[in-house]
Order: sequence, then C-alpha cells, then structure tokens
Amino acid sequence: MATQGAQEGACARQPRPEQPGKPGGYMSKVRELVKHEAEKNKSQWKTMGPAKVAVPSPNDFLQKRPKEPKDHLAPKKKEQDGKRLLPLLPPRTYHPVIHIKKNFINKNAVAVITGEPKKPRHFCVDTRHGDKYLLEPSGLFPKYIKKKNYGVIPKCVTRRKEEMKREEEEYQASVLEQLKKKAMKALSEEERTNMLKALKKKWEEINRAYQCLPVVTDTLYKRMHKEELELELKQLEHDIAAIEKHKTIYIADV
Repeated sequence: MATQGAQEGACARQPRPEQPGKPGGYMSKVRELVKHEAEKNKSQWKTMGPAKVAVPSPNDFLQKRPKEPKDHLAPKKKEQDGKRLLPLLPPRTYHPVIHIKKNFINKNAVAVITGEPKKPRHFCVDTRHGDKYLLEPSGLFPKYIKKKNYGVIPKCVTRRKEEMKREEEEYQASVLEQLKKKAMKALSEEERTNMLKALKKKWEEINRAYQCLPVVTDTLYKRMHKEELELELKQLEHDIAAIEKHKTIYIADV
C-alpha cells in the first residue's frame, strides 16, 4: 500500500505538457504594414542621436542679435531732417575751454586770514584731574534769557488778541444797534388816560361776569371759571394801581 501511494505521488508531481495555441486565433491583416510604417517614421535622434553631426563653419561665428531681422535698421544718413550733421573733426577756429587748476592752499590761507576768529567756548572743570564739560549744553549758562526775542510776545498771540478785540467791538456795536431798535418811548398824558379808562372798563366787565356766577360751585368747570376771573381781576387792579401811581410811563418796542 505504501509503495503504491509513493508511485501515485511521483506520478502526480510530474509536469504537465504545455497545450499548443488555440487554432483559429485573430490576426490583423495590416499587422505587417503597421510595423513597416513605425520603423519608417522612427526618428534617428530618438534612439542614440544622429549618426553624424555637421561641423560648424568658422565663418558662422556667434554675433550680436543674430536672430533679429536686419531690415528694420535704417541706413545711415549724412543729413537728418534737413540739418547738416556736425563733422567728426573740430574746425580750425575752435578753441577748447582750458580749466585753470585751482590752488587750494592759497585759497584756504586767504579764507583763514579774512575770516572771523572763533570765539572761546566756556568750560567748567569739576574735578582735580581737570575733567571739563561745556557750559552751553549743560543748562548752567544763561543762554535762553540772552536771546534776541526773549520776552517778546509772539506774532500769533498779538494777531489773536487783535482779532478778539475786533470781534468784541463788532458785538458791542450790534448790541447797541439792537437796543436802539428796541428803545423805550414815554407815553403822553392822553395815551395814559385812554389806557387807564380801557383797563377800568375791562375790570367792570369781568367784575360783572364774576357777580353773575352761581353761589354754589359744585362742578369742576364752575370752580375753574371762578378762579380764572379772580386772577384777571387781580391783574387788572395791579395794572390800574401802577398807572395811577406813576405819571410817566415808558413802553419798549418789542
């Protein structure tokens, strides 16, 4: 049994023979034509480069702007826009400007001789070793009070004060004008008498209406009407007393 099983395993491990291709497989009719066209149109430089490279000529050296067209360059003209161009060589009558060399040593010497001498600067020594410092920037030197414009009122302040003064004068003039327009005038004796008669007549009418009021004021309207008449009577009595007391009366035009 064991020997028979080993023989069967050995038979099973043997490689199977390959099957031949299927008969009747599809084959294109233009297969050879396509291969021929592909080999024909294949560029040389797509493989390892061209077989031979032409050596450039020594006459075709690299120039400036070789690829630009030369037709746009206008030919040179001796005369341009009707004006004659200047010659390359100057005429015989031409005299060049000669620059005189300056002597800076003499110039500096003259400047030093004619210049004003420098004023001595004020120093202050504060230690026994001779350490010193300038007085002007330190604040100990009275520099500010010695200025030419020290204590002078600035022009802007003076101009502002003048403007304020002018505005005040204009305001006072306008107030006086308004007071003149609203000036009070004195009533004449005839006008005073007529006004007094009119006030007394008005007082008699309101007093008559007040006397005609009912005795019982049981409603709000009756009480309000009575109080209103009493106020009018008091005001008229005050006006009549004032006019009778003062002989001269002034009235303002409002």
